[in-house]
Amino acid sequence: MNSVANGRIYENTPFKKLYIQSAAGDAGGAIGAAFVVASQSKTSKRFLMNHANWGPHFSDQQIDLVLKRHKEYIDAAHCNVEFMHQEFDLLQRTAQSISEGKVIGWFQGRMEWGPRALGNRSILADPRRADMKDILNLKIKRRESFRPFAPSVLRERVKEWFEIEDDVPFMMQVYSIRPECRLRIPAVTHVDGSGRLQTVEKEANSRYWSLINSFYQITGVPLLLNTSFNENEPVVCAPQEALNCFLRTKMDILVLGNYFIHRPDMK
Repeated sequence: MNSVANGRIYENTPFKKLYIQSAAGDAGGAIGAAFVVASQSKTSKRFLMNHANWGPHFSDQQIDLVLKRHKEYIDAAHCNVEFMHQEFDLLQRTAQSISEGKVIGWFQGRMEWGPRALGNRSILADPRRADMKDILNLKIKRRESFRPFAPSVLRERVKEWFEIEDDVPFMMQVYSIRPECRLRIPAVTHVDGSGRLQTVEKEANSRYWSLINSFYQITGVPLLLNTSFNENEPVVCAPQEALNCFLRTKMDILVLGNYFIHRPDMK
């Protein structure tokens, strides 16, 4: 889980391809045991885990029940709830909101396995804003100012922005951002010019990839600031937890499945 040390492997050894699974802590024992059993099965096939979306999933019907159950609190916060029938419209509206400086709670699909939020239980923001770290810590995270936020980047654009060319799907490595790009994405650039990147492939997470791509079409920047969807607590898992976190913080928008929930602009 030491992403800085993992990045040094690329920089200081001959090895230029590195794979570290998404729950590379105590969970390694569990996945190792599973692979042992799988290897003993005559029907087992080679398996590459290129995404971490193995956790609980909640349908729009389940989300709708949560929203109806808590309508009183949503109304009290003067929030507007819209169901977006077209994915394109949902992505465009979310990407446009991010480009305008809004902070987004992004709750989609299956929860990630492991400690990193990788685009299904994430808080998203504009990496181009130098003040975004302070905005996030003021509105939601309340964590130490020296701790950087991570960039999620389209896999096919990695080499244009980072000084490596590799798959980093689980946000487990820190690499140098190209010097000419650092000033363009100050919110995800650490003081030493590095970033703890996550590469996003369309095949692994098509909705998250499409959101980043929509932001890219608007801004020319193929990455988003990504941090875990929580407020000094475990990462949210269920819609109820996501809604609670949204309502008690100063997050601007909650995208809960296909529901777009936004509160009035706050100064």
